[in-house]
Amino acid sequence: MRIWAATGTIVRRESSPVGLSALGLLKGRFEMKNCIFLSMIFCMAFALSAWAQDNNTSSSVSTAASQTTQSEREPLTAPKAANFWDGDDPNLANLVTHPFANKKYVLRYTVPIRDRVNELDEITAENANRIKDVDGRSQKGLQLASEKVNLADQHASDAGTKAQSAATAATQASTNVTSAERMVANIDQYKGTSQTEIQFRPGQSVLSKSAKDALDQMAESLNSQRSYIIEVRGFSSGHGQLAISSSQKMSESVVRYLVLNHQIPLFRIYVTNLGNASVAGEQTSAKPARGGRVEVNVLKNDLSASN
Repeated sequence: MRIWAATGTIVRRESSPVGLSALGLLKGRFEMKNCIFLSMIFCMAFALSAWAQDNNTSSSVSTAASQTTQSEREPLTAPKAANFWDGDDPNLANLVTHPFANKKYVLRYTVPIRDRVNELDEITAENANRIKDVDGRSQKGLQLASEKVNLADQHASDAGTKAQSAATAATQASTNVTSAERMVANIDQYKGTSQTEIQFRPGQSVLSKSAKDALDQMAESLNSQRSYIIEVRGFSSGHGQLAISSSQKMSESVVRYLVLNHQIPLFRIYVTNLGNASVAGEQTSAKPARGGRVEVNVLKNDLSASN
């Protein structure tokens, strides 16, 4: 229907079949152009996103590579695309699906990582074995050190026991030395314990019955005694050498009786023949007795008491 404004009248006119077919053709071409245009825009958008993803991946890999430059292992290198299609066939389907990550794309990026992870696993296992070996040797060393410490403690205990025994022996030795010093100091400190006087008739040197009984009584008390000496002093009336000779005969009679009848050792008997001399410090009678006499003194020191 068309409207004619010049004449002011409305004229209705039916459209012909030829016009309708031309209009439909134009409409179909217009829709096809719009579809192609939209497809191109959609592909460009996905291509831009894929390019951005590649750039992000490259930058992350380069950053990781820069951080691992100090490591002993070589850093992983990101695989680079040879061209836009990166191994895909250049067609419309691949153009649409190219921005998306497919299996080949994922494998290309993950296989080096998997290999490196496997390598790290091997290194970790090797380090674990080394740590286990070091730990075993450390435990063995600690056990050996503990045994050495226990042995050292035992030796120290034995040394302490021996030191204590040595200290006890030293104390005992000191006590013995002190006792010996006391004995040495008292060895010549003799004191008189008993005195027996044997009387002789003038001109005689034979022991009487009473003289022998007196000597027997004195000697019997010395059978189990030690640290004693017997002092025999002979006195005789007269003058000079004759008196000394007479006193010697009487002293020898006393000594002979003690040695033969009582087994008194000679080294314990000390004889002094004084004749008619007087001993200084001893009181003498106003009228000396006629004949002669022998004084027998038993002297002992403190050793006899200690023994």
